[in-house]
Amino acid sequence: MNEKKLPTVAYFSMEYGLHSDFKMYAGGLGILAGDYIKGAKDINAPIVAIGIKWKQGYTDQRIDENGKPYDTYHNYVYDFLEDTGVKVTVKVRNTDVVCKVWKTEQFGNSSLYLLDTDIPENGDAWITGQLYGWFGEERIAQEIVLGIGGVKAMRALQIPIDVYHFNEGHAALAATELIREKMCAGKTFEEAWMATREEVVFTTHTPIKEGNETHPLDRLEYMTAYNGLTRDQMERIGGNPFNMTVAGLRLSRISNGVAELHADTSNKMWKEVSGRSEIIGITNAIHTPTWVDERMTAAYEKGGDLWATHMEIKRELIQFIKERSGISLNADNLLIGFSRRAAPYKRSDLIFSQPEIIEPYLESGKVQIVFSGKAHPLDDTGKKIVSNLVSMMKKYPKSVVFLENYDMTIGAQLTRGSDIWLNNPRRPLEASGTSGMKAAMNGVLNCSVLDGWWPEACIDGENGWQIGDGFETTDFEVLDRHDSDALYDTLLNRVLPTYYENRNKWVQMMSKSIETTREAFATKRMLEEYFNKMYIKA
Repeated sequence: MNEKKLPTVAYFSMEYGLHSDFKMYAGGLGILAGDYIKGAKDINAPIVAIGIKWKQGYTDQRIDENGKPYDTYHNYVYDFLEDTGVKVTVKVRNTDVVCKVWKTEQFGNSSLYLLDTDIPENGDAWITGQLYGWFGEERIAQEIVLGIGGVKAMRALQIPIDVYHFNEGHAALAATELIREKMCAGKTFEEAWMATREEVVFTTHTPIKEGNETHPLDRLEYMTAYNGLTRDQMERIGGNPFNMTVAGLRLSRISNGVAELHADTSNKMWKEVSGRSEIIGITNAIHTPTWVDERMTAAYEKGGDLWATHMEIKRELIQFIKERSGISLNADNLLIGFSRRAAPYKRSDLIFSQPEIIEPYLESGKVQIVFSGKAHPLDDTGKKIVSNLVSMMKKYPKSVVFLENYDMTIGAQLTRGSDIWLNNPRRPLEASGTSGMKAAMNGVLNCSVLDGWWPEACIDGENGWQIGDGFETTDFEVLDRHDSDALYDTLLNRVLPTYYENRNKWVQMMSKSIETTREAFATKRMLEEYFNKMYIKA
């Protein structure tokens, strides 16, 4: 890309997954943001990233002696962060809060600026304490810092911005600052809103209406989140209660979902929202140098032995599992990887739903499964899912493993060394699912329902397997039984016979998996689509 011809983009995200030890991320949203800015650096794209410097990060989630998850927090210090010397001020509860601006290019990313309230000037040092630590007033305060503070930081740093990209609704309040600036320059609210729309693009991630963040207007007013606008103006932007996604859709000239299916789902979900932008599909992608093992890439490109290379990496995973859990798995037996946020719709434990079918394979070790994932600290349902997976590890100690405190290190190990990558969410509730892309490029075969990115990539029986037929229903009991039957049918009648009886076909499928995903789901393609379809005006 020739940066002189491209608009400069300010990318706002609440979290960034750049490295396991840099605790600025919680899960998939942050990993995407981290890969996005690493990929931008690789192609010299003019992108500036804005986020928050989280003192305690998300959560370190451990398992107690009873098999239940609990959360621990630590104060982190990062010596590599550069002090820009810039501070900006935002209003929270009608009180000035000073935000210090840090910068990092430590992990090869484009410039990432992080706002920090944990400084002596503030009584409200807590705002940038815990990522997603709360849902109410604290969350609004964090979003004031990210959005309004982020725009002010760009002004103070004298970085001219052409396009403001809001990654999820957390950054929507940035638009109130853009509108306020224009009104101070003499424009009416209507004129300022329309002019701001021309500068903003928006990415929505959450395909469940109830999962999209809302705030009571009274609470936003109390927190000084109106930022000079009136209640009526705020309601026109985000509704009542104020929906951050609806605001993002109304404040942007164009929006996108993170897969083709997700764009369809989102357009249906928000069809009643008047004055919203069109939602197109730009499928997520991964930063290949971060996630794909160089040995596998070399073996593929040079016609090397894919199976021998995979087995070398698989044995490293098995050693990693032993060090973390004390459990020794068998390198010759099928190893299934499954690592995701512990949310009910992802159905982490679906494979255990009919024990009379799966139990013999687990007891013999013919099927081995490694799980990892975190529940939100305030999500008791998610924590029950984790507890259930831990109980399965105790029930099948030679074939089921749960690795606690899921992070980028565990994710990289599992997506490189597993034999298959299992994904069985309730369709169409998976927005994208980039872990499957990481697995695919490492020659790890996807075994997934037709949700998220997989409908765009799956060549059933050639580069992986589809589970079921894309069946959808809001009756979760019916859907879960349908998909459970389909999962067992695919696993027992297609995956296992290929793995144990037809090694040549398995290796052909590994090669096809790499071939069909290594460019189509890499950050270069994603970034080019963002520039061509969203950043550059037609």
